[in-house]
Amino acid sequence: MADKDDKWPLNAAGKFYVDEQCIDCDLCRETAPDFFKRDDDGGYSYVYNQPDTSNEDDIALCMEALEGCPVEAIGDDGAED
Repeated sequence: MADKDDKWPLNAAGKFYVDEQCIDCDLCRETAPDFFKRDDDGGYSYVYNQPDTSNEDDIALCMEALEGCPVEAIGDDGAED
């Protein structure tokens, strides 16, 4: 389970984040490329753009990435800011 205390500093503020467990598998970037990017220097993914909370399709894509993450490095802390 992702730990918000270990989330990468590059994550955009808001509901979703990626923590230090990320193994750079690319699943989240393939599933939701509008929201996840790769840090080439560090070799991990992070949330660069938070989904619009009123857009259920965007939220669903991020949730699909979260649920598919093989190491549970994607978190949803419930915050919207």
